[in-house]
Amino acid sequence: MPAGRHTMLPAAGFAGIDLACRRGERLVFAGLSFSLAAGGALVLTGPNGSGKSSLLRLMAGLGRPEAGVLSWDGAPVGEDPPAHRARLHFIGHQEAVKPLLSVAENLAFWAGMRGGGDVGQALARFRLAAFAGSPCRLLSAGQRRRLALARLLASPAPLWLLDEPATGLDSDALDDLQAAIAAQREAGGFVVLSTHTELPMAGAATLCLSDFAARPA
Repeated sequence: MPAGRHTMLPAAGFAGIDLACRRGERLVFAGLSFSLAAGGALVLTGPNGSGKSSLLRLMAGLGRPEAGVLSWDGAPVGEDPPAHRARLHFIGHQEAVKPLLSVAENLAFWAGMRGGGDVGQALARFRLAAFAGSPCRLLSAGQRRRLALARLLASPAPLWLLDEPATGLDSDALDDLQAAIAAQREAGGFVVLSTHTELPMAGAATLCLSDFAARPA
């Protein structure tokens, strides 16, 4: 749908209409649509290279779609990019952890940037309280991943965009992640994630990116 035709956008929730994505010279996907209501979850699946990370980056406002429009409560997100960035968390493959700061200092930094949150709760949820004073340069890969995810709770946002959030997590940490996602949804938040790991979420919709692979002309 052309970006100028806004009347067909859903009046509430987070949605994408007829999205297409180009990466370099390659059209990765086209004709992709989704609609997510408050409390909803969307799981992105598909093989490597199918566009899962690219779609999440578009949703986060880190790129512009080749075609189509993303909307929030009926308004195209491109009309007010700062407002859209303020309403979301994007957790990608890079944890964005400052190695010289402690675990608690990293979370306090993010909480301060986003208007505050409960750092203690975030530490407890992801089993990091014992490492609160430790420099992040001493953390294992799994602990760094848990710290990145703890940011979701230390600085709340209605929309979570998570790229392979289960990578590097053990079974206990996976349980913590699922509990955090469930709480986010129960509070009316939105969750979109890509995963190659079994991550059950009641009532979640699934979008297979392979179904929207661009066909050669």
